[in-house]
Amino acid sequence: MAEHTFDFIVIGGGSGGYAAARTAHSAGLSVAVIDGAPELGGLCILRGCMPSKTLIESANRQLHLRHAAEFGLKATSHGVDVRTIRDRKRTLIADFASYRQGQLEDGRFALYRGHARFIDAHTVEVLPRDGSASFQATARSFCIATGSEVFVPNVPGLAETGYWTSDDVLDAETLPKTIAVLGGGAIALEMAHYLEAMGCAVTLIQRNTQVLTGLDRECSDVIVKAYAERGMAVHLGTHLNSVSRHEGCKRIAFTASGHTHAILFDEILLAMGRQPATRGLNLEAGKVALHKTKVIVNDRMQTSQPHIFAAGDVCSPLDVVHIAIQQGEIAARNAHALLNGKPVEETIDYRLTLFGVFSHPQVAVVGASTEKLKEESIPYLEASYPFNDHGKSMVMGETAGFVKMLAHKETGEILGACVVGPEATELIHEVVVAMNFRATVQQFMAIPHYHPTLSEIWTYPAEEIADQMAA
Repeated sequence: MAEHTFDFIVIGGGSGGYAAARTAHSAGLSVAVIDGAPELGGLCILRGCMPSKTLIESANRQLHLRHAAEFGLKATSHGVDVRTIRDRKRTLIADFASYRQGQLEDGRFALYRGHARFIDAHTVEVLPRDGSASFQATARSFCIATGSEVFVPNVPGLAETGYWTSDDVLDAETLPKTIAVLGGGAIALEMAHYLEAMGCAVTLIQRNTQVLTGLDRECSDVIVKAYAERGMAVHLGTHLNSVSRHEGCKRIAFTASGHTHAILFDEILLAMGRQPATRGLNLEAGKVALHKTKVIVNDRMQTSQPHIFAAGDVCSPLDVVHIAIQQGEIAARNAHALLNGKPVEETIDYRLTLFGVFSHPQVAVVGASTEKLKEESIPYLEASYPFNDHGKSMVMGETAGFVKMLAHKETGEILGACVVGPEATELIHEVVVAMNFRATVQQFMAIPHYHPTLSEIWTYPAEEIADQMAA
C-alpha cells in the first residue's frame, strides 16, 4: 500500500475540521483532510443549520400571514408548496456547499474522500469511497473532527416501524397530516415549528419534564405555552413504551403522569438529539480515550494522546458551529506549537458560550445560568423584563417571552443572559459583546439605544440590577 506522510491530518471536513485544516496550513504545516461523507460540506451546511433555517423562514412567513388581519391586511395563505420550499433550500445549500467544496479542493491540503481508521497513534488506514485500494497515511499530529450522528433510543418496535429524522423533513416533497415529534431539544422544537406551520397536526413527546433541558424552566414554559396555543399537543415527562404499526398508521404507546397513552400518527420524527460519530475510527488502536462515544479532551483540545486533538461535535460540550470552529483553530495552533517543540498553552474559554433555538418564539442564551452560579457559589443579582410590556414588541404583535440578565452582585459584571421572544438569536449578541469586554450593568446602561427597538429591552434588567446594587 502506498504511504502518505503529513504534519497534520484532519479526519472530517465539516466546520471544525475545515477550521483546523485552514489554521494548520496557515501556520506552515503540511495538511491532509480525510472525509468519508457522500458530499463535502459538513452537517451545518448540508443537513443542519442552513437547510433547517431555510425551511423555518418559510414557516415564519406563514405565521405572519395567519396574523395579517390583526394589522388590517386582507391577506390569507392559500396553502403551502412543500416542493418549492424544498427546491429553494436545495438551491441555497448547493451554493453554500460548492463554496466549502472549493475551499477544501483549492490545493492547500491533500483531500482524501474516504473513511479513516487508526492503525496506531500515528497511522490511519484510508478506505476510499470510490472502492479503490485502501492506503495508509501517517502524521505527526491529528485532529478528529468527525461530527455527530442521530441518536436512536432503544424503544421496542421503533426500528421495525420506521421513522423520519430531520434529514427526511429537509428533503420531503409532501408532509404527513399527523406527526409525532420525539424529543424536546433544539431540533425537535425547530422541526415542530416548521411542520405545524406547514399544516401538520403535531404532537411533541418529550422524556424530560421540560423542553430545552438545561435551560431555565421559565424559558421552557414560554415555548410550551406558545406551541399549545398553536394547537400542538405537548407531553412532558414521558416514557416511551413501544412503537408499532396499526391499520396503516404508526402507533406510539407512552406513559406520562402515571397514565398510559396510545396514539396513532401518519409519521414519527425522531429528534432526541445527536451523539458523537466515533464508530469505525478504531480509536482504541490510537489509544484515544472515550466517554461513551464522545472523545475526551482537555481545554487545549488534546485527547488522551497529546499529539491527537479533537474539535466539534465529536468532543464538544455543545453541538454548535461557532464553538466547533473555535476548537478547530485552537487544536491546529496547539498542534503547531507541539510539533515545533513549544509549550501547548492556548486554551478554550467557554465563558461566552452561545446557544440559540429558531423556534417560535426563539430562544437564546449566553454565559452562566442561575444554576451554574449557585453551584459555584458566585454571588449574583438577576432581573428580567417581559416583551408584553415593551413598546416595539407590542407594535410587532410579538409579546410572548422575556429577557433576563445576570450580574455579579459585588462588581456588576454581566455574567449571563437569556432571551425567549422575537428575534432572540439576534438580540443575544448585544450582551455577548458586552460580556466579551467584561462590561458591568452600569456601563451597559450608558450605551445609547435607539427607540423604539427590540434591543432597548436589555436596558431594563440592567437598570434594575444597578438599582439593586445601589440599594
